[in-house]
Amino acid sequence: MKNKKTIASLLLILLLIMITGCTNEAGTEKKEKDPSTSEDKSLTMLFSFASKTIDPHQDWMGVRAGIAETLVKLDDDLAIQPWLAESWEQKDEMTWVFTLKEGVTFHDGSPVDGEAVKASFERAIKVNEALASALKIDKMEADGQQITFKTTEEYPAFLSELVHTNASIIKADAENIDEQPIATGAFQVESFSSEEEIKLKKYPKYWNGEANVDHVSIKFNSDANVRALALQSGEADIAYHLPPESLEPIESHNELRVESVASLRVHFFLYNSAKPELQDVKVRQALDLLVNRPVAVEEIMNGHATAANGPFNPDFEFASKKDPTSYDPSKAEMLLKEAGYEKNEDGNLEKDGKPLELTLATYEGRPELPMMAQYFQSEAANLGIKVNVVTVENIDSYLWEQQQEWDIVTYSNLTAPRGDGGYFLNVAYLPDGSLNPGQINIPEVNNITKQLNKEADQEKRIELQKKAVEKIQEEVSQSFILHPHIIVGVNQRVKNWKPGSEEYYLITNEMDVE
Repeated sequence: MKNKKTIASLLLILLLIMITGCTNEAGTEKKEKDPSTSEDKSLTMLFSFASKTIDPHQDWMGVRAGIAETLVKLDDDLAIQPWLAESWEQKDEMTWVFTLKEGVTFHDGSPVDGEAVKASFERAIKVNEALASALKIDKMEADGQQITFKTTEEYPAFLSELVHTNASIIKADAENIDEQPIATGAFQVESFSSEEEIKLKKYPKYWNGEANVDHVSIKFNSDANVRALALQSGEADIAYHLPPESLEPIESHNELRVESVASLRVHFFLYNSAKPELQDVKVRQALDLLVNRPVAVEEIMNGHATAANGPFNPDFEFASKKDPTSYDPSKAEMLLKEAGYEKNEDGNLEKDGKPLELTLATYEGRPELPMMAQYFQSEAANLGIKVNVVTVENIDSYLWEQQQEWDIVTYSNLTAPRGDGGYFLNVAYLPDGSLNPGQINIPEVNNITKQLNKEADQEKRIELQKKAVEKIQEEVSQSFILHPHIIVGVNQRVKNWKPGSEEYYLITNEMDVE
């Protein structure tokens, strides 16, 4: 009996061991199959404008791709918030002191202190003339986690200018900054193929929380239809700047969605002030009357836009409150007659035997702009004006390097990216402005802009900007067409992400994929 009990006890122990072993084995097998622990998360974005370099001091993609960061940034309400800077203080009219966050490191692990920030700004204003002009830095002093800036003049807009992507903080003495910048963002560069692709991997020691996504690929393609098809086929998770006419199959797709966000941008025709024909304000006014803004909004943009009455979105206090210019070919014809143009026997307008013939440049990066150019070409032809439309690959290079080749251009600018119009008035209207290829020079606007640069009182700034806009409207140096929405196609697996109206922060540590 005793032997039987002993044998039974041994069998029970053996059975328990076998059960325990099976349970552990099954548990181990389940863990190995769990994709959340064994697979990296990756995301692919298609963007319309190719970057030749990803040097954050010379290209916007440094901040857009989550590689680099600035001392301050914009929140969703366009208010300035601390980012790499913990706080700041304006000591006097020309002195600003910033205290840097503790514990921030560059991608190589080295600390971000006052000296590193000073070196970064020294490089930035050396390689980027436009940024140097915008920041107006006279000298800098570093002390531990503090950096002091002294400007060349009283400059209330200094803080908002630090939001600019080219004011990014990078490791200034790094090698090959064009292709491998070392900065502070949630992602670091794995590889870069100029004008083709950026491959990113998350920086595990990112100061603001490790990114949810492990790898990101940003591919450049100027063909909007290719971007839309890549999204539909699953080759891309996010596709920027989609043409409005391509949205129906995306909106009806269960696994895709469309994000349409009102932008701080304006689409417009820029007139080349150096061209004799366009120096006559009556000619510019006539051309402006040929722009059919309701058609552009409803038929070209499918309602994803607002008609423009000036450079700034009408929601801003400093924007014009006038109605947009109405389409009026008859009035345009009358103005051209007053300017000395008559129709010849072929029905074409000419003056002193010279026909009114204009070259209109456009580009495919924003697919709606060539359509606006073609519509304008048709309207001008009805009046006897020959407009030759040319499509170029790199619009900015063309405008500056071929200034004698074009008369009008379809252009698009962020006009108040920091919630203030001072930026655009400086870069687009001052004679030496970095966004003034049309060689605009309106003395009254120049004077107002210089006053604005020294004015700290917000109400007075608003009034000065209103005056500038009123004078710009009188001169018709541009024909402002519409404020487009940012149209982005997104795979439903992308979470915690939406496009921002400022167009700065595309890749973030918070975005995720399922």
